[in-house]
Amino acid sequence: MAGKLVVVTGANSGMGFATTVELAKKGAHIVMLCRSKERGEQALEKALSQSGSTKLELAICDLGSLASIRSFAAYFKQKYSQLDVLVNNAGVVSLKRATTADGFEAQIGINHLGHFLLTNELLELIERAPQGRIVNLSSGAHKAGTIHFEDPNLTKGYNVVKGYSQSKLANILFTKELARRLRDTKITVNCVHPGAVATSIGVDRKTGFGKTVHRLLKPFFRTALEGAATAIYMASSNEISTTTGEYFIDNKIAPTARRADNAELAARLWVWSEQQVGLA
Repeated sequence: MAGKLVVVTGANSGMGFATTVELAKKGAHIVMLCRSKERGEQALEKALSQSGSTKLELAICDLGSLASIRSFAAYFKQKYSQLDVLVNNAGVVSLKRATTADGFEAQIGINHLGHFLLTNELLELIERAPQGRIVNLSSGAHKAGTIHFEDPNLTKGYNVVKGYSQSKLANILFTKELARRLRDTKITVNCVHPGAVATSIGVDRKTGFGKTVHRLLKPFFRTALEGAATAIYMASSNEISTTTGEYFIDNKIAPTARRADNAELAARLWVWSEQQVGLA
């Protein structure tokens, strides 16, 4: 990883932070993509100290805002001519229905559409890398997921499982379709299920809603570093430099739900996503 440039989304806490520190220890130059300047600066300071590396920098980007993503991408393309690895790690769980700056339901908007636009915006730089990699964080929750094309923003009958599982299924379908589109390039695209991880995802920062449940379940969960282990492996290992379009659990290719392997569904989601983010 020495000298490789890596962007990690949601790098200020949990698995994103663990991924940042471990890849920095391996000699990578990390751009920590965070929504909050204050939390990002605190995380940067901590990551510098824990990794012993000086090759870390902070960039502010809100994945719930298409304008913010485009603004970051423009800045990044001015500063760098290539990108070796993009780790699409950031994710939200909304216990109550919420929307992004552009009016999308928060989970499909941030977990899928935000990363969809970011990846497409940075693709030309990833193509210039000797062996570009895209690592998408998904979840076993995709198995409960359906893409609700008739109401993707879940304006009727919202519940957290419906929203989260839809977004995690979308992560895998996006991975499969992007891998297909890039099959004649040196870029690999894979996704990862981290296992049940004890991070603060699902805890409302403003109200603290969800904290009690989190505290009760924490002993049964993996740590953030354990959860990040497969993403770290996917970003850095030479063993999988030609593996693409796969779903990994614990550093091994794993089966997905049948609908996550549906090429027609993946192509349909791609077209819908392009329309939503203004790439069509």
